[in-house]
Amino acid sequence: MGRLHYWIFILAFTFFVSCKKDLVHFQKVYQLNTGTTAQLDNVRFINDTLCIAAGGVQFDQSVILRSVDGGYTWSSYSSPDAPKEMYGMGISPNGNIYLSGIDGDVLHSKDAGQTWQFNRINDWLVYKGGVFPTPDTGIFVSTILQRQCTITRVDSNFNILDEQTFLLGLNGIYMTSPDNGFAIGYGTVMKTTNRGNSWSFQDVKGDDFTAMDIHGGEIWMCGANGGVYHTYNGGTNWSTLRNGNDIALVRYMLRSIVFEDGQNGWACGDNGVMLYSNDGGNHWMEYNKFTANTLRSIALCPNGDLLVAGDAGSLYRIVP
Repeated sequence: MGRLHYWIFILAFTFFVSCKKDLVHFQKVYQLNTGTTAQLDNVRFINDTLCIAAGGVQFDQSVILRSVDGGYTWSSYSSPDAPKEMYGMGISPNGNIYLSGIDGDVLHSKDAGQTWQFNRINDWLVYKGGVFPTPDTGIFVSTILQRQCTITRVDSNFNILDEQTFLLGLNGIYMTSPDNGFAIGYGTVMKTTNRGNSWSFQDVKGDDFTAMDIHGGEIWMCGANGGVYHTYNGGTNWSTLRNGNDIALVRYMLRSIVFEDGQNGWACGDNGVMLYSNDGGNHWMEYNKFTANTLRSIALCPNGDLLVAGDAGSLYRIVP
């Protein structure tokens, strides 16, 4: 019995050590004034000075925040035409901005977010993301309870060209070029090489994939199970850098990921978690928490700071 107790102790100690968090600290964290308590789902830089954040209250309000000073101060706008949450954000090669959400609503701006035009693609779909990779073709993805999705292609006037339905849930779409891109979701990564005309399943599984960060052919991806995935050749081969299903690792629910270069990257998620890697995503350290809010989107500022957006209108500027 003594030997049994010994091995139980060794196993428990090993498990404890393996689950122990590596903690790091930010230099500074500033909470920015957004003037809203609505959920912020996305924050993106359009150029070195212009930044857009968007979200809303699910069935009651759309919220768009705009900064023209690199993300320090913000003005807000809510569309009366699309009075519900805007879940998705896409930036086209020509700089047009597309927000998409409940009831098939799309808001788009051709003047850097100064004014917004309203279109409705479909009366009942919930669009999680969309963008126009070319001026004449837009691609939007929807989901129903993570069980069914639709990939809808539209023309420049938002008339439906075609729709494809799959029995799975999608969380977003990322186009890497006019022809090539990815749709990601529940246990699924699909790739197109012909502007969304057809899709093929990628050989990466085991997570509810939530976000991508694309640097040419090198892509990092995170998931709601806490996994981090990487491809160096545009999706031909995928590797798992962090297995979120490994019981020896701390459990995280990750919502967004961004890399500054091939080594330094950050991820954020539920319960205010912020992670950092300095070795390309193989090993992750957790920052000391500054909020309990879910953090849904992270963007790298031109000066190296981070902008992180989340629940309850929270928007933080971080000096890492």
